[in-house]
Amino acid sequence: MPDPAELLAALDPEQRQVAEALRGPVRVLAGAGTGKTRAITHRIAHGVASGLYAPTEVLAVTFTTRAAGEMRTRLRALGAGGVQARTFHSAALRQLRYFWPHVHGTELPQLTESKLGMLAAATRRQRINADQALLRDLASEIEWAKVSNVSPSTYVAVAEARGRSVANQTPEVVAHVFEAYEEVKRDQGRMDMEDVLLLDAGLLAEDERVAAQVRRQYKWFVVDEFQDVSPLQSALLDLWLGGRDELCVVGDPAQTIYSFAGANADFLRDFPKKHPGTTSVELVRNYRSTPQVVEAANTLLAGTSSQGVDLRSQQQPGPAVTYDGRPDEVDEAEHVAAKVLALRDGGRELGEVAVLFRINAQSEAFEEALAARGLPYVVRGAARFFDRPEVREAVTRIRGAARSGEGEGVLTTVSSVLSGMGWTPEAPTARGQTRDRWESWQALVDQASEFEATGGTLDGFVDDLDRRAAEQHAPVADGVTLATFHAAKGLEWDTVFLCGLQDGTLPITYAETPTAIEEERRLLYVGMTRARRDLALSWSAARQPGGRASRKPSRFLTPLLPQEALPLPKAARGGKGARMCVECGKPLQTAADKARRRCADCPAPYDEELFERLREWRTQRAREEEIAAFMVFSNATLEEIATRRPGSERELLKVSGVGREKLAKYGDDLLDLVG
Repeated sequence: MPDPAELLAALDPEQRQVAEALRGPVRVLAGAGTGKTRAITHRIAHGVASGLYAPTEVLAVTFTTRAAGEMRTRLRALGAGGVQARTFHSAALRQLRYFWPHVHGTELPQLTESKLGMLAAATRRQRINADQALLRDLASEIEWAKVSNVSPSTYVAVAEARGRSVANQTPEVVAHVFEAYEEVKRDQGRMDMEDVLLLDAGLLAEDERVAAQVRRQYKWFVVDEFQDVSPLQSALLDLWLGGRDELCVVGDPAQTIYSFAGANADFLRDFPKKHPGTTSVELVRNYRSTPQVVEAANTLLAGTSSQGVDLRSQQQPGPAVTYDGRPDEVDEAEHVAAKVLALRDGGRELGEVAVLFRINAQSEAFEEALAARGLPYVVRGAARFFDRPEVREAVTRIRGAARSGEGEGVLTTVSSVLSGMGWTPEAPTARGQTRDRWESWQALVDQASEFEATGGTLDGFVDDLDRRAAEQHAPVADGVTLATFHAAKGLEWDTVFLCGLQDGTLPITYAETPTAIEEERRLLYVGMTRARRDLALSWSAARQPGGRASRKPSRFLTPLLPQEALPLPKAARGGKGARMCVECGKPLQTAADKARRRCADCPAPYDEELFERLREWRTQRAREEEIAAFMVFSNATLEEIATRRPGSERELLKVSGVGREKLAKYGDDLLDLVG
């Protein structure tokens, strides 16, 4: 048995406070990277080593099997291997399997992990034609309703009060489907994951013998990630406790990013009100990130309703956080891929690099840019772009249209094909699978538009899609992680790129209420605090090359960006359509200044003679290929070439805007010009 004093000696002062608070109620506000798992596992081990806790009488609850497994591993290493560490569902299911046959004299209903089959039957009963995306969105809404203690009979009133919506379906329709789903489930003798909690809560509430036995078994409770607790989980926890207060909860209100799924951080915030005499401890020492990353994260939340603890970095200073606006999404992805290539060439392991974004559909541009440089990657929490069902089906249909010879141009044909699948020019207002599917289709429309602008044919576009798919399906070993902010929670990397940070994407367009917008801010905070050392934030002014540059950096970046990088008010911009100097940021007055993109007295950061040679060459190539000059290379790419003066193909690939395809096409010319 470990010495209690040795267990405490391994902790910092705040973590030690947690470990010494062995009697409840205890609330721990644990900021990102502050060692919360270390604190609570040492608390449990300290209770066991001091003789207060019997290991079998402790129940530690968390939200993922990965987190529960990590907690069990640490507890074993600390001499507390007999402690139960489980998810809410695992703990409830264990109790149900034991007590249900004794109480009801029947087998427990069969657990199903997917609602889709039963939902398909329910929608047929309601004569609703539901595709997979709608079924998934309905499943998510029913999950929210059940964990929020909302029944089919109360759904309409609650949904209208909270502004809930499902893929343009009325609340009445959703309520009818919800009721039909419950009937189908009962008819089939099944239960879903939410029923596990509901049925366990029902057993404990209705059978005093069951409740007494559970409470004799477990006398000490610890709940991790308490900001993610739902009303149903809170009710079940109260039943486990049975009026006792031997409870330690740990969480961070600044990392509340699942409110849409039923999580309610008020349970964490209001814990001392519910449990008088609560011991509250704040963990503020961040062991993960550099002072530069921590300062940026603190600044993001300062003075907002999302503010949690004020983190203090314990690491050595690192590089400054970078902020970079790019002309379009393709250029942004190319720029990030070039940076990743440079990191790899400098010895950085690609497994320690992550590219994070708001929605899954944003991954495609980065998949393409990384694949063009031969950089392996892993898409976390979603299928790779060309593996997604809606993309596979769309490409098959586009290929069929090309073979039939019925196409009327790339963009027209692609738009027509996707319209037949449900794509519309306007994005759906709802969130969820319906929105995600639309974003995937919209990415294909944007690719078609860009390809047609270069003079490409429909057959050529199909070939290009096949090429992209082949490159992006290459075997992956140790690769760059591509993930949404949601999928990145709980993870960390040495280098993190946060991309697509423009208004309309973050916050997302359908985040309209102040509460929803604050949750979007917390998403960015979660993304920022994933970085140990390098943190780069970027956004793009247009969706595709040559598009209208109307997008602005996310409003959340305002307190973070240097003043010169902020969008100027209209008066300072010199009126509608005014162009700004790339060096000093002042409005450009003359045509010559606008052509060179800087004031006459501002020095160029690049070799101007080389830049002019590159522009002349670009003009000539554009004429030969009968395309617009920017489709060869943007001015920004030529400026970077004139600045870097690359002397090899490898160095050219590090330039933003130069991928494998353009390298093969223009590389020799560029190297000759630079040489």
